[in-house]
Amino acid sequence: MAAVALALCLGVLGACGGGSDQGSGPDRSVQPPRSTQTGGTPDGRGPTGGSNALEGKVIVIDPGHNGGNARHPGEINRLVFVGNGRKPCDTTGTSTNDGYSEHAFTWDVSKRLAKLLRERGAEVKLTRENDVGVGPCITERAGIANRAKADAAISIHGDGAPASGHGFHVIEPIGVPGFNTRIVGPSRTLGTAIRDAFHEGTGLPFSTYRGTRGIDRRNDLGGLNLSKVPKVFIECGNMRNSSDAAKMRSAAFRQRMAESLANGFAAYLAR
Repeated sequence: MAAVALALCLGVLGACGGGSDQGSGPDRSVQPPRSTQTGGTPDGRGPTGGSNALEGKVIVIDPGHNGGNARHPGEINRLVFVGNGRKPCDTTGTSTNDGYSEHAFTWDVSKRLAKLLRERGAEVKLTRENDVGVGPCITERAGIANRAKADAAISIHGDGAPASGHGFHVIEPIGVPGFNTRIVGPSRTLGTAIRDAFHEGTGLPFSTYRGTRGIDRRNDLGGLNLSKVPKVFIECGNMRNSSDAAKMRSAAFRQRMAESLANGFAAYLAR
C-alpha cells in the first residue's frame, strides 16, 4: 500500500500504519485464544461438529483509508504519535492503473468479511462506517480495537508497489518497548493463521517483493506499535501489478478473499 498525492506513506514499498490512542482503554494481559475444538474444519468447527470458534468473539476490521481523504489534506496530513515517532493522521491510499481505488477495495472486502464473521457468531466492529468520509486518524482506528478489547484485529489494504512485484503479504508487529510487547506473540500466531488461510483460499502467491513466505515484520506502523490486542495488517495484492489488479477488481475474487480471511480468524481462535 502506498499513498498518492496529498499524503505519502514513508518508503516506496511501505504500508500506511495505524496507531492507538494512548489512553484509549485499559491495558490487559493478552492470553492465547481459548480453544473450542482441535483439528477443526475451516469454519472453526471441530471434527465432530463442535462449537464454532468464532461464536461470541470480538473482531475488529480496519478498512484502510477512506473515500473523502483526498479532499481534506489538512486533516489527514496532521502528524500523530505512533509509539516511536510521528506519522500523518491518515493517507489517501493507492489505486489500480485504471483507477480502482484502494479505499473502495478495502471497504468492499471488509464488508464481505464482516458479514461472514457475523454469520458465524462473532461480534464485529469496523473502524469506519462508509467509504465517503474522512479518516479516522490512525490513532482512532487502533483505539477502536483497544476499547473493544478485541480478540483479534486486522487492517486490510492493497499495496502500491512497483508493477513488477506481485502477491500478498501479512505484516506482523515488532515489539516497541512500553507499547506492544505483550501482543507480539499472539499477533504472530494470528498472522500465520491469516497467511495460511489466505494463501490456500485464494491461490495468490506470497509477495515477490516484500517479506519472507508471505510474512513481513515492522515497527513503523502505529496500528501495530500501539495495539493492545492481537493485530496484523494484510496487503491483499499489489494494485499496480496487472495480474493482481484484475483479481482485486473482481467481486467474485473479493468474496474469495473475505472467505479466506474468515477462515484464518476461525483457525486462530480455535487454537
